[in-house]
Amino acid sequence: MTKHELISKLKSSGVLKSFSIEQALLEIDRSDFVLPEDRGDPYADAALSIGYGQTISQPFTVVFMLEMLDIAQGNKILDIGTGSGWQAALLAFMSGANGHVHTVEIIPQLSAYAKENVNKYPLITDNLTFHEGNARIGLPEVSRDIGGFDKIIAAAEVREVPEAWKEQLKVGGILVFPKDNGIYRMIRNTETDFDTLFFPGFAFVPFVED
Repeated sequence: MTKHELISKLKSSGVLKSFSIEQALLEIDRSDFVLPEDRGDPYADAALSIGYGQTISQPFTVVFMLEMLDIAQGNKILDIGTGSGWQAALLAFMSGANGHVHTVEIIPQLSAYAKENVNKYPLITDNLTFHEGNARIGLPEVSRDIGGFDKIIAAAEVREVPEAWKEQLKVGGILVFPKDNGIYRMIRNTETDFDTLFFPGFAFVPFVED
């Protein structure tokens, strides 16, 4: 499957609706974020191993979550679970020159691998900051400095959504995360009130904390 065939398939399925996501998929090439043994078919609509028990997510799932996140130019985004860096790169491209993505990975080797991959795209390197550590606590210092994140997205399934993620989300912000074999979307209406939607039928690797 080619990149254009994948995009056509995602559009035909109804999951890909936004022009901004389509442009990001065209500009940020998934083939730059998969292991050498998978570069023969990097556009397969399937999750692929990136080592250390982790995967680069299925394109259908990534697009579904990005549509839920409703990225806008200038957004400040927390990306939980850097992996090979593909999703972080898509987010950085979509949030534009005035936006910024902070991406957190607990496995140092994957964080280093993701940096190598993202460095192929000089246009977005200034819009992306890599962090290593347990993302359950979010990035409290960064959140304080910027007045909270506009968007937060996680790439691994949690048993319970960490309170830190909800606390570090701006009022009006959106949090998207996997749980209960599905995807949750939470919108923060006020300091204490959240609207929550659940979309079942998705599989993810478990959230790693150590």
